[in-house]
Amino acid sequence: MLYQFIICFLAGIGAGLGTGFAGMSAAAVISPMLITFLHMEPYMAVGIALASDVLASAVSAYTYGKNKNLDIRNGLVMMASVLCFTLVGSYASSLLPGTAMGGFSTFMTLLLGIKFIVKPVMTTKESMSCVDAKKRAVQSVLCGALVGFICGFVGAGGGMMMLLILTSVLGYELKTAVGTSVFIMTFTALTGSLSHFAIGGAPDWTSLVFCILSTLLWARIAARFANRADPVVLNRATGVVLTVLGAAILAVNYLT
Repeated sequence: MLYQFIICFLAGIGAGLGTGFAGMSAAAVISPMLITFLHMEPYMAVGIALASDVLASAVSAYTYGKNKNLDIRNGLVMMASVLCFTLVGSYASSLLPGTAMGGFSTFMTLLLGIKFIVKPVMTTKESMSCVDAKKRAVQSVLCGALVGFICGFVGAGGGMMMLLILTSVLGYELKTAVGTSVFIMTFTALTGSLSHFAIGGAPDWTSLVFCILSTLLWARIAARFANRADPVVLNRATGVVLTVLGAAILAVNYLT
């Protein structure tokens, strides 16, 4: 029981920091930890990770929204597009066996972390407001379709894809990008976790509770820090967190 608690707590630290700082899906951290160290069946591990993501993303979204760093309108538009095209991507993937790219999310986490350290996102809210609302809505639909299809086809990478697109393509300020990302992830993680448990049966309740509580705690801490931080400091902190998490997950996946 103590060993199980330690693994879940450590997994929750990484997942919570990744969620609160960068809108990263908890599945990218918790799943490999549970599979490698607790020898948990992969489908159940993903379900627990997604369930842990729900409250962590929700409390992070609340914190970002409270600090006016959340674009709800375009977030809803993108979320609908992501959910629809995730189904399309999943179906396309089922027709082409052998296309799984298990390391996609991990490499994206590592590369995005380096990107934030080397080239910080310094877009301001003032420059964001200059974009036409209709153009932003169309961009949200198209980018949501791309994110959803890739996530459904590859099976991972949603949080990182959204953060990359929101900052690099849609031109979001970093805090607003993370806030909007965790808002979307709240609902996508809820949908994913419920479907996993409906198909795969009841989870390991002990691991589920430990992971949820640890992820929730550290996501709350990270989100509060992120919303108070200077943009340059936030970029550096986000980059360091993502780089360390990416390297750690690679180590867990390939060195154990």
